[in-house]
Amino acid sequence: MPGHATWHVAADDPSTIGHFPGNPIVPGAVLLREIVAAIAARHPGEICRRIGAAKFLHPVRPGDNLRIEWERTEDGEIRFLCMIAPEGPRAVIGALRLGPA
Repeated sequence: MPGHATWHVAADDPSTIGHFPGNPIVPGAVLLREIVAAIAARHPGEICRRIGAAKFLHPVRPGDNLRIEWERTEDGEIRFLCMIAPEGPRAVIGALRLGPA
């Protein structure tokens, strides 16, 4: 079943301090944390067991609005896409697996 969520990166998001001075971007680990949290919130009783792949395609900056979309495949893998909203570039693509909490 496909799903989606949105996330607004605050203009003063603390994760961007020093990453990078004069050209702030949201660190990849923070992006993955938010993507996993959005997906897991829609799948009660399950947690992320593995991130099988993640590719960072475009920087995410303070003030950006993101749309996270995902779909579970027949084999149980969840493929996700995170893009700068409303129809901006793809920022992150990847796959993960959820399992019982």
